[in-house]
Amino acid sequence: MARKGKRVPAVGYMRTSSATNIGAAKDSEKRQRAAIEGYAKAAGYVIADGDWYFDAAVKGADPIGEREGFKALLERLAGNGIRSIIIESPDRFARDLAVQLAGHDYLKKLGVELIPATAPDFFTEDTPTAVLVRQVLGAIAQFEKSSLVAKLKAARDRKRERTGKCGGRKSYAERDGGMVALARELRGTDGRPRSLRKIAAGLAERGYMTPSGRPYSASAVASMLA
Repeated sequence: MARKGKRVPAVGYMRTSSATNIGAAKDSEKRQRAAIEGYAKAAGYVIADGDWYFDAAVKGADPIGEREGFKALLERLAGNGIRSIIIESPDRFARDLAVQLAGHDYLKKLGVELIPATAPDFFTEDTPTAVLVRQVLGAIAQFEKSSLVAKLKAARDRKRERTGKCGGRKSYAERDGGMVALARELRGTDGRPRSLRKIAAGLAERGYMTPSGRPYSASAVASMLA
């Protein structure tokens, strides 16, 4: 921990495991940054504007050496002498217990301290009780992540059973049933069906075109008729 009255340089590290948590309308990065800044100010650390690192859509089970943001962070530490990394919480560093402990041990060998804003002593106390708590909390975070993944998979499976589909792009029938009905009508049922390109031309004549204003391709028409 930094000494009172002395501002010690540090870097801030953030991570989100899902792309849905990324963007101006999302609060994951904003929340993590606020927690890190609040702790840094209270504990006597300072994080320069260029010393923030963010791994977006990176799973908590991914080894730290495979994360682009964290690799850039390590390169920065190698050249500027900073030896403190502040994160929001232990699970923002890693949810997987093995990755969490291995990553911390690696940083410790480099002489770098890892400080969770929500539990500053989480990685520093080496009493048997503290070691046990780290392992238990890491295991709980890993269990919660695995449980969430299992629940989401079960929900997707149930939806797939009910509707025959879950996720992915909407079919042409889901997007515009009228267009698909017209394509089938233009196909003809008199034994001499029109070609896919002629159907696309017929759709264009009736105002059905791609968002770019072009007639649909033959493969797109085939998908409509499937």
